[in-house]
Amino acid sequence: METIKNYLESMFANLPNTPEVLRAKQELLQMMEDKYAELIEEGKTENDAVGTVISEFGNLDELKETLKLDPVIEEYEAPETRKVSLEDAKAYINAEAKNSLLIGFGVMLCIMSVIPTIIASAFDERFVIAETIGVSLMFVMIAFAVGIFIISGNEMKLWKFLKKEPCSIDYATGDYVYSERLNNNTSRVLQLTIGIILCIISVVPTIVIEGVASVMKHVGLISSSGVLGPTLLFVFVGLGVLLIISSGGKEKAYHVLLSLNDRETVAGNYESVRGDVRYENETLDKFMAIYWKAILCIYLIWSFTTFQWGATWLIWPIAGIVKGIIEKNYGKRERR
Repeated sequence: METIKNYLESMFANLPNTPEVLRAKQELLQMMEDKYAELIEEGKTENDAVGTVISEFGNLDELKETLKLDPVIEEYEAPETRKVSLEDAKAYINAEAKNSLLIGFGVMLCIMSVIPTIIASAFDERFVIAETIGVSLMFVMIAFAVGIFIISGNEMKLWKFLKKEPCSIDYATGDYVYSERLNNNTSRVLQLTIGIILCIISVVPTIVIEGVASVMKHVGLISSSGVLGPTLLFVFVGLGVLLIISSGGKEKAYHVLLSLNDRETVAGNYESVRGDVRYENETLDKFMAIYWKAILCIYLIWSFTTFQWGATWLIWPIAGIVKGIIEKNYGKRERR
């Protein structure tokens, strides 16, 4: 029966999404189901029944008068779109998952790049080479992160057509993507939650270690509080940001794929998702397209100029709130 439903969806996919067309589709589905049940009762095998139903009801040109779709079929011209197959969809989902992991890893390296300089600061001033090594390692980590960003961006060029060209998916592909989205939701939320928790509690090791060290310095057991606290802070924040960024990779792919079909066609009903945000102000629209990249640049510049890494990470939740406010007041979600 699923085969019949898939075939029916493909028949109506490019017809306009109007009450009349949806009514006709439902009517034809009922006719096909009744015929299928009748054939099964007569002793036909499932495959034979499906084949008979499709051959009898599988031509809209022959059924348009019965379904009262003559004007629609004769006047409507289906838009030309690039078909995205199930294999393409799976490959794109994997590519976005890999891309988000690489981006998250690169950002984590940028955050943790200050750790070598923190460790170097624990050495005596006579060991000038320690500071040199620390700074050198910092720039090596940043350079490695930039390399990851470049490689990641280059690999995703293959999928730019999904946003540049009119594309569409069939019912079976839409059903697969929707199911995968539901299955991935628990993992995504768990990963995102752990990432946020790590960022929030990142200051705890520093507070605890500094408190213990203060007491030990007071009684004369040690002369310095050490670098363990600040080091753990950046480790926690780095891992947290990695999890937050990587958690959204597959979700982004699901969103893009389920938004491909034109909303004005029946295929646009495969899965109702929130579309991309568009802004009437052209300058604002261009800026919001690079919003998170701009936030990343501000974050890195602010962090490296002030070295207040314990506070600069707050730019991410604040940026998320600001983005939501801008979208609510100036944006409008659209489906292509």
